[in-house]
Parts: sequence; structure tokens; C-alpha cells
Amino acid sequence: MNRRLKSILVAASMAMAFNGQTRAADDALMDVGKQEYDDKCAVCHGQNGKGKGPIADMLKVAPSDLTILTKNNGGVFPFGRVYGVIDGRQVVKLHGERSMPVWGRSYLSDEAGAKNYFADTKVPMELYVRLRILALIDYLNRLQAK
Repeated sequence: MNRRLKSILVAASMAMAFNGQTRAADDALMDVGKQEYDDKCAVCHGQNGKGKGPIADMLKVAPSDLTILTKNNGGVFPFGRVYGVIDGRQVVKLHGERSMPVWGRSYLSDEAGAKNYFADTKVPMELYVRLRILALIDYLNRLQAK
């Protein structure tokens, strides 16, 4: 197994554990992926992921329907492509200019957010970024039309 795949699998495992964390304030089970989606994506893609968010009509390019990613990819959720779009640090020339915000860079600078989840540990920011992206991807996978 190559090193990159191992690191992705480790990060995915941690994201699943990270997704099941509870907030001390209310002890309610928190869905980190849904929270990320609601905070970062719903304004354009809508609460249901179909591309009809509150500002969708103001955008030059209509937001994608995120519920049909699997359908449009032969029945397989396009994990790598979705990760690259969210992370945004790897430019894909064929896509042209990015109209969607790049969350990978934003997450890297969110040291306060990282401390909320990893208060007593020294977790590298890159791991924190991966965990947030993987939690979001997990939620997008759950939005897929059956």
C-alpha cells in the first residue's frame, strides 16, 4: 500500500472518529460533516444539496446539484475529484478559473477551530484540514440520491 493511500485511510478513520465527537456545552452528538456543509456550502448549493441555495441566482455559474455526483459518475462516488474541488490546492487546468471558494487554505489558517477539537493535543494543521474535508465528503456521500 503506498504512503499516500495509507495517510488517506488513517485520516478517513480519524474523520469518522472526529465526526462522532460530542460538544461539552450541550453533550449533543455533532455531525461535523453536516455542520461544515451548512457553514460553507448550503448558501450556494442549498440545504438539500440540489444547487438552489439563497444566493444561487446571484452567481455567474449555477451551483452543482451535489445529490447526483454518484449517479453522474457511473454509480461510484467520485471521492478524489470531490476532495480536490474542496481542498482546491491542486489546480486542475481543464476546470479554468475557480468560482467556488477554496476551503483547504481557509482550514489551514483556522488554528482556533483546530483547538476546539484538539485542545489538549498537538495535532498538525494539515491533519485538521484533512479531517474537516473528509467529514464534509462523508456528508456529501450521504446526500447522494438513491
